[in-house]
Amino acid sequence: MSWVAASDIVPHLDQTLLWLCSVDSPIGEERVLCDAVVERLQKVTLAAPIRRYGDSVVVPWLRGKLDADGKPAPHIVLAGHLDTVRTENGPARIEGDRCFGSGSSDMKSGLAVMLALAESLSPSDVPFNVTLVFYAREEGPFHENELGPVLEQDAELRNVNLAVCMEPSDNKLHLGCVGSIHAHVTFIGKTSHSARPWQGVNAVYKAAPLLLRLEQLKPIEVTLGGMTYRTVTAVTQANDGGRGRNVVPDRFVLNLNHRFSPDRTLEGEQQYLRELVSAVDPTAEIEFTDLSPSAPPFRDHPLVQQLVVCGVRAIEPKQAWTDVARFAALGVAAINFGPGENAQAHQKNESTSLPLVHEGYAIMRRWLTTDVG
Repeated sequence: MSWVAASDIVPHLDQTLLWLCSVDSPIGEERVLCDAVVERLQKVTLAAPIRRYGDSVVVPWLRGKLDADGKPAPHIVLAGHLDTVRTENGPARIEGDRCFGSGSSDMKSGLAVMLALAESLSPSDVPFNVTLVFYAREEGPFHENELGPVLEQDAELRNVNLAVCMEPSDNKLHLGCVGSIHAHVTFIGKTSHSARPWQGVNAVYKAAPLLLRLEQLKPIEVTLGGMTYRTVTAVTQANDGGRGRNVVPDRFVLNLNHRFSPDRTLEGEQQYLRELVSAVDPTAEIEFTDLSPSAPPFRDHPLVQQLVVCGVRAIEPKQAWTDVARFAALGVAAINFGPGENAQAHQKNESTSLPLVHEGYAIMRRWLTTDVG
């Protein structure tokens, strides 16, 4: 069943995005929105029943498509996360040509395009096999992201030809992604009264050589598939363990966030950080708290090249982490493309451009209705 006429698609997109933003879904509280999306998609003609995993769903939209040689047509996944970060936002609303609301850019604009495609395209319009994936907990630690267990349990998703993560990219094609490591580095000293600091060992001072070394580090650049990625390391948090203001601290913890290019491995970068810390203080302890792999750009993939000619605004490297890495780890080509505004992601009073959403839908519709030959 398809009930949205081409002439009605613009207001339909706007109202779909507004509807999505009106259902709060901060990370960990996605169930209400997941239920609502399932209820909505049950009105669409699907190839098979929706499969649910926690607060995530796999939607078998189109199946049984063949190419010109009678072989199975490519299988494409469109994936988007239901959750948003917890920020201060007013009520969901449309003002002029913008939609305001938590997640309007990251990434309910992408979800709106996914829903609108399923609600406006008839099966005969699309020569591909297509699956929609709506999943929870993307905005938190790698190990809590529900796309991980979804991919582990749903065998069909591990054998697709291309996955498109509808992350906010201003309708630009963002290829690959850098890996990410979070690590706690703990420096150990000895407490004393701050009036007699010579009786203690200040753990904060022990961190100074590493802080200086990190300040001097230059980004390490590598070009892959015409894309330049940068390996960088930054301190993002520091904590003295809550000692009093008149106590020389015996413990000081830094959180390092290390981003690494797609030619590097998690194991290799963990060893790099161990050696970086050990070189300035062999007694410092390092604990890895979040490990996310990188993903290659897949620029030469024929389906990616086909999307490029359908009107994407630009082709850029993804100097951040996204779930394309989860697909890539399974041998599935994956890319980032979405209509949300990258600069609006995680912002207070988040909003997105409605014309960008309309354009993103048009690009995806053009791509999905292109003859596979």
